Amino acid sequence: MEDGKLPLWTVWGLGVTQIIGYGTLYYALSILVPDIARDIGRSPEWVFGAFSLALLVGSLVAPLSGRLADMIGAGRLMAAGSIGAALSLVATAMSPGPITFAIALALTQIVSAAVLYATAFTAIVQAGGRSAQTSIVHLTLIAGFASSLFWPMTSWLHGALSWREIFLAYAGLNAFVCFPVHLVLGRLTSRAVSDARGEPRSLKNDAPRPSNGTLVFLLMLVGFAVEGYALSAILVHMVPLTQALGLGAAGLLVAALFGPAQVTSRLINLVFGRDLSQMWLAVIAAVLLPIGLAILLATAPWMAGAVLFAICVGLGSGLTSIVGGTLPLELFGREGYGRRIGWCTSAKQLTAALAPVGMSASMSGMGVVASLWLVSAVGVISVLAFVGITLAVERPFARSKTAADSV
Repeated sequence: MEDGKLPLWTVWGLGVTQIIGYGTLYYALSILVPDIARDIGRSPEWVFGAFSLALLVGSLVAPLSGRLADMIGAGRLMAAGSIGAALSLVATAMSPGPITFAIALALTQIVSAAVLYATAFTAIVQAGGRSAQTSIVHLTLIAGFASSLFWPMTSWLHGALSWREIFLAYAGLNAFVCFPVHLVLGRLTSRAVSDARGEPRSLKNDAPRPSNGTLVFLLMLVGFAVEGYALSAILVHMVPLTQALGLGAAGLLVAALFGPAQVTSRLINLVFGRDLSQMWLAVIAAVLLPIGLAILLATAPWMAGAVLFAICVGLGSGLTSIVGGTLPLELFGREGYGRRIGWCTSAKQLTAALAPVGMSASMSGMGVVASLWLVSAVGVISVLAFVGITLAVERPFARSKTAADSV
């Protein structure tokens, strides 16, 4: 596998396709739910429930998607996924009733595993050589604008088009913008995969794998899964949570700070975090959520405390997106990267799909304040998991270094 620098067009091209992918397959739905619910004769809660189930189904496909990316090249898989995304959006737009709508929605999340972050990161790792980690940060910075672009754009389009027509238009974006980019990228990643098969095993992996790799991998899965649950529980309910704590309409302003904070964290990491271990970046990302919740609970209904809470959650979420791609690379290297990040994505998305229902049940049974403390405690578990990784990896290294120095 060559270690040449990834072409600049590749990162920007993937950035555009990630914005379109997340915008059309994820963010647009929340704007269109009321119209969809009226059209198919179900409640908005039913539509959101169908979407949560679709996310759950999509999470189960992520490991298979990662394995396919390792086998045939991530770019080729993304090209096929772009066509699948377009077809599934057409099926969603053409669904005559609630059952067919739910099935089509599930299909959108199944194919999303082939076109969103996990596979895009794999494409960068396969084609980007040693510059892959920096390119992943660049990609998350560009793609961070997906919600900022697609929420207002979908609202604007909805003033003139029905939800079905919007989904058809978004299917066109996947087919005519994303597919060509992924098709060209497929040549780079397929060539890299082919070249890697002919390399000696010692050259296929540029990271020394930890001797206790199974333990480290399991800790990583636990960290991402718990973090995914905590973040999803807060983000889905952020506005009603802040309003319930006495912030009233200001809760909308607090929620609006999340997106800019998310992008800012990626920019800060790009400028100042080049030499920071991804293991410790994972710890920092995980600890920001419990800190933010503690500030919110200690200061509510003080507006400044709520602002600090939103900033902490946004910063943590932004760093989590980076760590999701860079931590498996730092710990295990490029060989088998797609399979590993597929499992990480599956763990994170599975718990994120369950979190909205779990948080709703918790708030109904325990109240808002107790539920937030519970989420904060859950967030601490992810911090402990990532700290455990640093201890499991760095202590053997320290012992071996001491032994070498004493010779």
